[in-house]
Amino acid sequence: MDTLNEIRDTASFEDILADFELLDDWEDRYRYVIELGRKLAPVPEAARNPVNKVEGCVSQVWLATQVDRSGGAPRLFFIGDSDAHIVRGLIAILFVLYSGKTANEIVSIDAPKRLGQLHLQEHLTPQRSNGLMAMVKRIRSDAEASLGEVVLH
Repeated sequence: MDTLNEIRDTASFEDILADFELLDDWEDRYRYVIELGRKLAPVPEAARNPVNKVEGCVSQVWLATQVDRSGGAPRLFFIGDSDAHIVRGLIAILFVLYSGKTANEIVSIDAPKRLGQLHLQEHLTPQRSNGLMAMVKRIRSDAEASLGEVVLH
């Protein structure tokens, strides 16, 4: 279910941050974000449902979560899509930050701080910034829910 194989093989969050710092012009940064979004695998139509729809986004956004418990601690993987190119890129950045990590790791990530390193909030519309934080909230909520499902012996 993890759709970031191509992005993951070539980029970590630190790589994205370094690329951002090399690009002086925000138009170039926007193009880079859009390019990241193009690397996301297509989302099956079945995943484009009301359960996976993220509320609080101006654009249409769907995020689906798969929890892998085979290694003990729940590890989360995500697929997602949007009808807006820039938002697809933001989804890709979030997946680099979160997908494949344990639920505890996800909950401990300070997303506003990490995303703040990219200075996105300064260059996104307030609606896009709110949508980005709605996606972060959804990912964190899914991680917290997976922790609540752990059976203690």
